[in-house]
Amino acid sequence: MTHIVFAASECTPFVKTGGLADVIGSLPQALREQTGHEISVILPLYDQMDEAYRSQLIPAGTLNVPVGWRSQGAALHKLVRDGITYYFVENEFYFGRHGAYGYFDDGERFVFFSRAVVEIIQGMEERPDILHAHDWQTGMAVAFANIMMPDLKSVFTIHNIQYQGWMTHEAFYDLMNVGPEHFPGMEWHGMINCMKAAIFHADKITTVSPSYAEEIKQPYYGEGLDPLLNERSIDLMGIVNGIDTADYDPMKDPNLYVPYRTSRAKKKENKRWLQRELCLPEDGDIPMYAAISRFVEQKGFHLLERILDEFLQENVQVVILGTGDYAFEQSFAHFAGKYPDKMVTLLKFSEATARQIYAAADFFLMPSKFEPCGLSQLISLQYKTIPIVRETGGLRDTVLPYDEITGEGNGFSFANYNAHELLYTMRYSLLIYSRPELLKPLLQNVNKSRFSWKDSAKLYDGMYKELLTL
Repeated sequence: MTHIVFAASECTPFVKTGGLADVIGSLPQALREQTGHEISVILPLYDQMDEAYRSQLIPAGTLNVPVGWRSQGAALHKLVRDGITYYFVENEFYFGRHGAYGYFDDGERFVFFSRAVVEIIQGMEERPDILHAHDWQTGMAVAFANIMMPDLKSVFTIHNIQYQGWMTHEAFYDLMNVGPEHFPGMEWHGMINCMKAAIFHADKITTVSPSYAEEIKQPYYGEGLDPLLNERSIDLMGIVNGIDTADYDPMKDPNLYVPYRTSRAKKKENKRWLQRELCLPEDGDIPMYAAISRFVEQKGFHLLERILDEFLQENVQVVILGTGDYAFEQSFAHFAGKYPDKMVTLLKFSEATARQIYAAADFFLMPSKFEPCGLSQLISLQYKTIPIVRETGGLRDTVLPYDEITGEGNGFSFANYNAHELLYTMRYSLLIYSRPELLKPLLQNVNKSRFSWKDSAKLYDGMYKELLTL
């Protein structure tokens, strides 16, 4: 039996700030069920962890973690849940704070955590076979493991290359506790770069969709790391994320007004309920467009705000849920005030409200500038809501544009990062919506779309087996 240790900075249901937590919460379980591998997951113990889970933790020892000239103590805790062993690293100085990220010393915090990961692995009774680390926060774990445990195979997954864990070059001497010969493997453009260190030292590199794996080898998407990724091209592969289809199941979701499987009549009941809740005109036949996201440039909101005035001249409704950049919040609040019978902007995030919107909407908007994989379009398909996306990264790999001639496709897409291409695509979706004979085959394709972790887990398993033969 292969023993794989996952290292990550967040994981549902313990702590979540984004899609990374969903992946770490679901992929280990899928691997265990599909392959029988032994899976352990190492996480920081954040102050915000829910007491319901904190109370289940079992003490599992202590650690002395070297961080430069200091030795930082840490308590180790263990929790076994659904066959997965979770280890939590507790250190009040680094993790006893509100929120997981956003501190001036995030680099030092996750160098500490990365070194703790390797200390935990070295202390295990039986040495694991593979370390699988995720995003920059655990990038140095791959580097430390390669230096200190060269026989341990390692995989590094890039979830978003835009965030790399930069530190001044002095951090090498202040934090790393490795010889100067290892400086080149961690340095990039005069600074220490945690993601670069992982890409340099890992045996295999994955990212979260095949298209994104190709995109990040180009200067436009590579965020400065494209030369290194091209050097490691033979070891780089993309595997599309899945979602927990048992959790995102409109037939069993307790947040919905009416549960449904594929029934459009019941989906319209959810729409009418949401319209009442949001004080929109109640009409199940008005096409509803939704967006649920952080309000950041990456998500394509510049495009959306430029065409809302034109699009809201149509007989449509638009519902937006999220928070983020102040300018976007104000812009979407402005449009909601200008068109109170057609648009609602909810400046918050609520998981229950998000699911109610997925269930009510006819179309889901995701015009991203770049998107490594994206989970929202997968969730929208689970809730039988038609995605409208830009053809980038995982959006290209999961949403096939509808062809009214052949009847193929499960959504709508546009190629260029251009506001009026988005507007044209949204108007085209309106046309299809108004033509039942064209809408029917599209909805049938949406109903058949499945993105569980089952297929992705098989691809990861194949990669692990190949890695262990090297």
